[in-house]
Amino acid sequence: MNEWSPGGPLARESVLLAGFSDELSARRGLSAHTARAYISDVLHLVRHVAHHRDMEVGQGSDVDVLLGSAELADLRAWLAAQVDYGLSRTTLARRGAAARTFFTWAVDASYLPRNPAERLASGRVAVTVPAVLSESDVARMLDTAKSRALQNRDADPFVCRDWAVAELLYATGMRVGELTGIDVEDVDLAHRTVRVMGKGQRERVIPFGEPAADALELWREARRDLPLLGEKGALFVGRRGRRANQRQVRDVVKALGAAVGIDHVAPHLLRHSAATHLVHGGSDLRSVQEVLGHASLTTTQRYTHVSAHRLRASYALAHPRA
Repeated sequence: MNEWSPGGPLARESVLLAGFSDELSARRGLSAHTARAYISDVLHLVRHVAHHRDMEVGQGSDVDVLLGSAELADLRAWLAAQVDYGLSRTTLARRGAAARTFFTWAVDASYLPRNPAERLASGRVAVTVPAVLSESDVARMLDTAKSRALQNRDADPFVCRDWAVAELLYATGMRVGELTGIDVEDVDLAHRTVRVMGKGQRERVIPFGEPAADALELWREARRDLPLLGEKGALFVGRRGRRANQRQVRDVVKALGAAVGIDHVAPHLLRHSAATHLVHGGSDLRSVQEVLGHASLTTTQRYTHVSAHRLRASYALAHPRA
């Protein structure tokens, strides 16, 4: 771990960054990943300011001095340098947001007397069309998982888990981190719903269909006979009896994709596919937003671009005067 990393000495010894980290994690309920990214972005700003002022940063108090003396011109120059370096618009937008969030918090908490990011323009994130699987490709994956579960469940109960994982990811469009956090008691098979904890500690209940219910029921039966360790309430566990982690889920999805000849399949691809298929099937955006757990409808609107993109492609192939 180097000195400039979010967990390095510069961040740990900085009063401002320590307080900001607590704000992000404890009070705002952001994930550890998002909190680390914001701290890393602020440290990147500190490094930029130090470099342009010919300063050596040897301890956390130096970080605090630089942040306290930062001007709007410093922030604009920092972002402009990253544009020249070729960073994506998404990264630039996140770094600008991190700076604005940090300085707003620091002023509100009376750590700093003024906010140099107050007039820092917001970067506009480019609208990207997410990659998605076709409905037939998803069906082939899930049918393969089901076939393995029904044929091999006595020899290997974890094929039942793999089927349930894949069905639930696609049925609900949930994030992989939400899936691994599910407990047995969060699943209501009678009403076909599952309760998950999303970003920002926002809880939501998501419906799922009959195929996912069948897979979950088979896995729960198989799970009863397994020696469980650690968190015994975890719905999905690994072969050592502990709660399944995100890497294990990614391996499951990747292997199912490879089994039907599709490379680089990941849980987030199933999430994008589920959302796109919901929109394509006529679901309204507000409902899709609720299912996916998006804080903003703007994020959900990306999936209308996917449908429009496919419509244009189909039109170009089919219409004689396209």
